[in-house]
Amino acid sequence: MISKYISEHGSLKETTENISGMWINLTAPSQEETLEISKQFDIDLTDVRAALDEEESSRVDVNDNYVLIIFDIPSVEIRHNQEAYTTIPLGIIWTEEATITVCSAETPVLKHFVTNSIRDFTTKKQVRFTYQILYRTSTLYQSYLRIIDRRRLEMEECMGGATEDADIINLHEMESNLVYFDTSLRANRLIVDRLTRYSGVKKFPEDQELLDDLIIENQQAIEMTQIYRDILKGTRELMTTIINNRLNNIMKYLASITIVMAIPTIISGLFGMNVDGRWMPFATTPYGFGIICGITALICAIVLFVLRKRKML
Repeated sequence: MISKYISEHGSLKETTENISGMWINLTAPSQEETLEISKQFDIDLTDVRAALDEEESSRVDVNDNYVLIIFDIPSVEIRHNQEAYTTIPLGIIWTEEATITVCSAETPVLKHFVTNSIRDFTTKKQVRFTYQILYRTSTLYQSYLRIIDRRRLEMEECMGGATEDADIINLHEMESNLVYFDTSLRANRLIVDRLTRYSGVKKFPEDQELLDDLIIENQQAIEMTQIYRDILKGTRELMTTIINNRLNNIMKYLASITIVMAIPTIISGLFGMNVDGRWMPFATTPYGFGIICGITALICAIVLFVLRKRKML
């Protein structure tokens, strides 16, 4: 889908005309739509479709008549029947006539611009527009990181109960999300450094403050990711320790029960031997069977008491 916007009198308006300084937003475009943009602005078709490849790496390519910028933005997807986070490429192309954004899916990063939620936004200042997109990307990373941390806290609160396979899968998913975020944020920092050194596009003094905020927010997102990864690693180790401890307790309990149950088995086996009854204790004693059962119960009680004192039960 192709959407065209232009800033007029401090507000963003959608347009169907080709106006200098406009913003062209391509969301999951078809082959025909990307070919149309490629011919209209004399851009290599491969560069127009580069951001549609989920494995595309972040980079800045400077060409004769346009500049291609690709970086990763956070995205929500469904894995194992629940929401999970990943990263997808977002492409920005600077031309003399327009700023073109290309993404394989709708994203909250660009939605804020469409709804006029960004202060001091204009489509005619490409560098500021790009900085604002990167700034929104960093804040969105932080928002998703806080959601991941809240899920971790909820999981820790439930660890006192039964730990199910779903909990282990969720923990692995959160670790995977943080790996994606950490890799993408570090790559985005390199993009910001490259744009800072690029002098091919006009920059305004007020853009420097925005750039400083962008660098701070991106660095904060990187640090949050590292902190949450370390905490999540500790949570995984805690879960493993709890599972192992529960297994040890079960094994101790079963071993204790086996010891207690072995006592009647051994005694009944001895008295069940095919030997002369004159040599068997209590063979001719009245109530001999009851006495033997009582002695067996007494021995079992003593063993249970000893095991209890040793915290085996």
